[in-house]
Formats: sequence, structure tokens, C-alpha cells
Amino acid sequence: MKNKKNNGQNGSFCRISIDEKEKADKKISEKQGKQGKERKEGKQGKENKEASAAQNASQHEKEQIIYGKNAVTEALLAHSEIDTVYLLRNAGGTGKIVALAKEAGTVIKEVGEEKFTSLLGSGVKHGGAAAVMAAVSYADVEDILKASEEKGMPPFIIAADGIQDPHNLGAIIRTAEAAGADGVIITKRRSASLTSTAFKTSAGAASWIKVARVNSLAETLEGLKKRNIWIYGAEADGTPFYKAKLDGGCCLVIGSEGYGLSRLVREKCDRVLSIDMYGHVNSLNASVSAGILIYEAVKYRR
Repeated sequence: MKNKKNNGQNGSFCRISIDEKEKADKKISEKQGKQGKERKEGKQGKENKEASAAQNASQHEKEQIIYGKNAVTEALLAHSEIDTVYLLRNAGGTGKIVALAKEAGTVIKEVGEEKFTSLLGSGVKHGGAAAVMAAVSYADVEDILKASEEKGMPPFIIAADGIQDPHNLGAIIRTAEAAGADGVIITKRRSASLTSTAFKTSAGAASWIKVARVNSLAETLEGLKKRNIWIYGAEADGTPFYKAKLDGGCCLVIGSEGYGLSRLVREKCDRVLSIDMYGHVNSLNASVSAGILIYEAVKYRR
């Protein structure tokens, strides 16, 4: 009897232990499931936040673009700082926009539908007209020269000859400002401009340095030479930069990615400088080359 009782108690103890273990396992499983769900929701929340941030960034980019004939016309009438006006090729009713843009000296580009799609996205009713707003206001070359006069220093100017990548332009502007240059000159055609991308890449430096936009860089350089400003171009077949003495008034001209200095601009240069290559590659990024030459000039100005 005692043994049977003990057996019964042992059996009861075993059943209780198994039941408790099953309950404990169930609680652990539920807890793990809850934690997994929380992690998943947290990950999804993070992804949603990242997607929202990307969407906001994209929206910020689009805020720099206006479209529709009336909107573009009104912006021109209000003398808003417009970087480029895009008109649909062979579209009618754009005569007033063309006249106002020419009067303001704004770049006008006739493009196909694919360009509007890349600017605005598909399905947007643009009416054949759009305008990319400049991130900051452009200055005149005279403003740059005046800045050097106010400093009591010889002019120190950086010119970009057909730099087309806005990231390169932004990086050049950033270095120029950090080095204390008086201003940067870019061209209206075949060149990157002060869009939001260039502004962001400059890390805000475009707000602190004057950027002038000219029709002809060659003519502008000729005008600078008449003011006793030496023009130094960057090109692979030039004189090693460390053999030049970059003192006095100077303008450093950085050529475009892949093509270098244009023929007319090179002809205006008093001297062409190069950067020695000691490795396997035979060239540097345009903004890197600019940085090296800019700080070589700084050496003679401090």
C-alpha cells in the first residue's frame, strides 16, 4: 500500500512537473514571439522612418523646381533666382518665358519629354515649362574683385571651365571658401550650377563665398588679365605646380572632367600647371586637383 501510495504520489509529481514545464515553455514561447514581433515592428518603424526621410529629401529636391507656364512666368517676373529654364522642344506658348529669361540672363534649354520626367517624375502635367531654382544668389565678377579690395589682398579667384558634376563643383566651392578665396567663376553653358546638390556638397560654403556665372569664361579671363591678375590653368602637360610662384593676383582655372581646359580658355592662361603622378593612375579628380593647387597658392598668401 505504501509503495502504491508512493507510486501514486510520484506519478502525480511527474504530471505536475510536466504541466508546469509546458506552461513555462508556453510563456517563454509567447515572450519570444512578443519580442520578435516588437523587433520586427521596430525594424519596420525604422525602415518607415528612413523611407520617410528619403521621401522628404526627395521632396526637398523637388521644391527647388517649379513647373507650368504660369508659374515659370511669374517667377521670372518676380526676378526670382532661377538657375535654368527648361522648355519642351517644339512646344508653343513659351514666347513670353523666353523673352523674360533672356532679359534676366537665365539659361534656357529646349529638351525632350524624358528630361521633364527625370526632373519631375512621370505623369506630371508640366505644360512644357519648368525652372530649376538656384540654391543661392549668383554674384558678379565685380563683386568678387570688390571682396578682394575689402580684404586689402591681391585677388584670389577660382574658375571652373566646364565642370559638369555638381558634386565636384560643390567640393571646389567648399575648398575655395576654406582657403579664403575671394570667389568662384563658373559658366552658364556646359557646366554644373548652384543647384541644391552642389550647395549640399559645398557643406554650406556656397553661402559664404561669391559665385559668379558668366557667358564666356575666355572673355572673363581676358578682363581679369587687364587687371594684372595672372591666369593659371590646370592641365596634365603643364609645368609642375611647385615650380610656379603663385603670389600676387591670381586666378586658378580647373578644367572639366575628362576633357580638361577648353582651347579658348587655355589660350588665355599665362601659365599651365600640372600635378605629378607617381602611381599607376594618370589623373586626379577635378576637385582634388583644385584642392592641391588652391592650397599651393595659399602658401604664398599667408
